[in-house]
Amino acid sequence: MSANKEETREHIRKQYARVAKKEAKSCCSGSCGCNGTAINISEVSKKLGYDEKDLLGAPLDSNMGLGCGNPVATASLKKGETVLDLGSGGGFDCFLARKQVGATGFVIGVDMTPDMVALARKNASKIGCTNVDFRLGEIEHLPVADNSVDVIISNCVINLSLDKAQVFREMFRVLKSGGRISISDVVAIAQMPEEVRHDLDMISGCIGGAEQIGTLQKMLQRAGFDELKMAPKVNSAEIVAEWAPQSKIENYVASYIIEAIKK
Repeated sequence: MSANKEETREHIRKQYARVAKKEAKSCCSGSCGCNGTAINISEVSKKLGYDEKDLLGAPLDSNMGLGCGNPVATASLKKGETVLDLGSGGGFDCFLARKQVGATGFVIGVDMTPDMVALARKNASKIGCTNVDFRLGEIEHLPVADNSVDVIISNCVINLSLDKAQVFREMFRVLKSGGRISISDVVAIAQMPEEVRHDLDMISGCIGGAEQIGTLQKMLQRAGFDELKMAPKVNSAEIVAEWAPQSKIENYVASYIIEAIKK
């Protein structure tokens, strides 16, 4: 029998709490360590699109190998901008973003897992940064003011949401006019087997909850977004294949870069 929404959400939260407390490996990029395979976070991060400078530019504990791309690299951040990171985890992308927006900019990280928020705040304290704020909240109900954000980034998190249309509406609400989104996420490129779609570990592992490309496009447009661009990462198959070895899951899902503007 399929789990209901609350059971699924709680399973996801518990899995990411385990990662935050180092009781498990990465979820995306390793299905929360369920396959028992240790991961090399530096190696995984480079495959996702981060370079050595990125890896050295943030507190070590902030990078847990989570994600399916590097949204900061495609966001074209500018000095003084306010950036919102959906599903900020240990804060890795937030710390990279703060360097690009500078002292006059501001970065907000939102995560639904208390242990992740606590870890991110601890990491921020280590380096004494004052232009990053980590907030506990669900991405379907963002603790962020209307029309207050220039750029939204997110790395392999929206696929975990059980109400993606609501997430896109919230993103549109908090963005300023002219604001933009730069997202790395997993999308479905073929009809997924039902046993995968309803498997809680596959859902928390950023696979089971992936939505079809066309459906995501319609959701974004209905939320009000314009100039939508969706393109797969060049090495998508290589990234995804390692999450569930021998499953051929790369035939069903892919890592995509999603961009759009609020006019």
